[in-house]
Amino acid sequence: MKLKQQPEDFRVEELTDATAGAVGEFALYRLDKIGWTTPDALAAIRRIWQLDHRRVSYGGLKDRHAVTSQHVTVFRGPKKNLQHERVTLTYLGQREEPFTAADIRANRFALVLRSMSADNVRRSEGALTEVADTGLPNYFDDQRFGSVGDAHEFVAKEMVFGRFDRALWLALATPYEHDRAEAKREKETLRALWGKWPECQAKLPKGHARSLVSYLSAHPTDFKGAVARLRPELQGLYLAAYQSYLWNRVLASWLRRTIGAPNLCDVELKLGRVPAPVRVPSELRAEWDALTLPLPSARVKPGPGAAWLPFVEEALRDEGLALAELKIKGMQKPFFAKGDRPACVRPAALKHESAADELNAGRAKLTLRFELPKGSYATMLVKRIS
Repeated sequence: MKLKQQPEDFRVEELTDATAGAVGEFALYRLDKIGWTTPDALAAIRRIWQLDHRRVSYGGLKDRHAVTSQHVTVFRGPKKNLQHERVTLTYLGQREEPFTAADIRANRFALVLRSMSADNVRRSEGALTEVADTGLPNYFDDQRFGSVGDAHEFVAKEMVFGRFDRALWLALATPYEHDRAEAKREKETLRALWGKWPECQAKLPKGHARSLVSYLSAHPTDFKGAVARLRPELQGLYLAAYQSYLWNRVLASWLRRTIGAPNLCDVELKLGRVPAPVRVPSELRAEWDALTLPLPSARVKPGPGAAWLPFVEEALRDEGLALAELKIKGMQKPFFAKGDRPACVRPAALKHESAADELNAGRAKLTLRFELPKGSYATMLVKRIS
């Protein structure tokens, strides 16, 4: 079975319409891209327009494996469009505040599952009925873990333990499946000349990695200082990836211990299998529908009767950590986010339609259209029903 994802867009029509003639210091744009991550696209925009990173704000990260649209603001940004390779920035108007995740109402998706057999379609349609009844576990999906290599090592975990040399190695030198040719060459140079900073600096092309190696040429043992100089969006990405992994483990533990194995199926993620309910006992439905779990962080202070605490402690104990230790010691920034995340989401306006697959003779396709709250992953629905 093959998946083809059609364009998705944030549901912010009200915001766009209201801002078209508005006055404010923040220029609002729609960012359309394919084959680029959000950080990559923003880095290119900042470079072309010579923008300080603090002037740019956006609502969320989109991966490179889909056609996506999202909104971006630039403080006192140019009132014009930008086209660069497979990235398009369209000027929409002005607003008085930067665009952030708080402005997102929901995400709208259109997905086509292709090259399916008739049995595939029947199983998927049956699973869609289960999802409509039980909801969908709100796991962070693989897109969240693009910074995690094949060995499943987390940059942020190394930072938490104070192993900044390893954290920098993972950030700069670890190969990834989807690295472009220039990134592969750069990482080969870094791995070959790691620790030989002047020589490494001379062979690297101009860019972020060379600027960090230049710092190490002058401060050969200050890996913590080099990590602190990683681009802010990369620092945030690394911390978000590790925190999201821990949150997934907390939710998986709750499901296994509360809903129980006979009521669960397994869903395969990049970092391992996770459980999802195929049915929820009636006496647990209200608890499941209302369940929220905190994003693990030293900033979380559990009050009396925090029912989620044993599940968080279990997840962190397996990592060799306690909740109060989940921070980057000696650094004001970056820091782990504080907040709660719903454990269960229900796709809204969910519609599906099966038909012959015009791209694969003798096979079928299943078209899905639905909406999810901000921060939820459409690919989790695909994996749940596949």
